[in-house]
Amino acid sequence: MSDVHVAVPDTGVAQICEEILAELPTWFGIPEANAEYVEASVANETLVAYDDDRPVGLLTIVEHGPSSAEVHLMAVRPELHRRGIGGALLAEAERRLRLRGVRFLQVKTLSSRHPDEGYAMTRAFYRGQGFVELEEFPELWGAESPALQMIKTICSSPESVSDEQRL
Repeated sequence: MSDVHVAVPDTGVAQICEEILAELPTWFGIPEANAEYVEASVANETLVAYDDDRPVGLLTIVEHGPSSAEVHLMAVRPELHRRGIGGALLAEAERRLRLRGVRFLQVKTLSSRHPDEGYAMTRAFYRGQGFVELEEFPELWGAESPALQMIKTICSSPESVSDEQRL
């Protein structure tokens, strides 16, 4: 794998999202949810990690207001897990959000009340990136899929970002 770079693609986000999600049925195995992720990837800012010209991961950001945003979707091709791609996507998302004065970044994932080993790795990844558990939602996605909200402070205050640094 050569040098991975992260960018916002001009076109093709829906196809990239569909392709990568199709390779991750353990995490993204509900067709209706996948359709919603694809729609969200087009409607919101989506960053794509490329290895040369091949898309290898993506991250969709949903901004909830001037001070908070959410990692709505992050997915990396399974054979490339644990190679820094998720970290690169997250670092670029945080950089862009900080420049806009966003203070808090959140993500929702499957709670540890569910024994899924893949999601245990997902939670460990986010912890390693500085996220902390904020709240569990036992019924958000249904009793069989308890949700965990994790949060991270990415900017101490909007005033800490100079006008020159803003996008």
